[in-house]
Amino acid sequence: MIFHEAHVERLLGKRVRDVNGDVVGRLEEMIAETIDGELVVTEFHFGPAAVLERIGVFFGRLPYFGLLPLQRRLYRVPWQDMDLSEPHRPRVRKAKAELR
Repeated sequence: MIFHEAHVERLLGKRVRDVNGDVVGRLEEMIAETIDGELVVTEFHFGPAAVLERIGVFFGRLPYFGLLPLQRRLYRVPWQDMDLSEPHRPRVRKAKAELR
């Protein structure tokens, strides 16, 4: 089955596993671009830093927020490396160690 569309609101917050079944993190952010007049997701972001990416616009402006010892791990996965054939169980087509 070729997967073309997904309800992104249902994907956000889902745990994502790699090809070995290890948890990569929760899907927190998606980057989209307009291609041929359609909005297309080009990249998926996981990990604690992805949460900061989503809420950082607000919290980043608070005094002393930048001084908190937060984990900065962020995984960026191009759309072609994601397996969304089962949207309730998103997977990365690579091992966690191979992700940047």
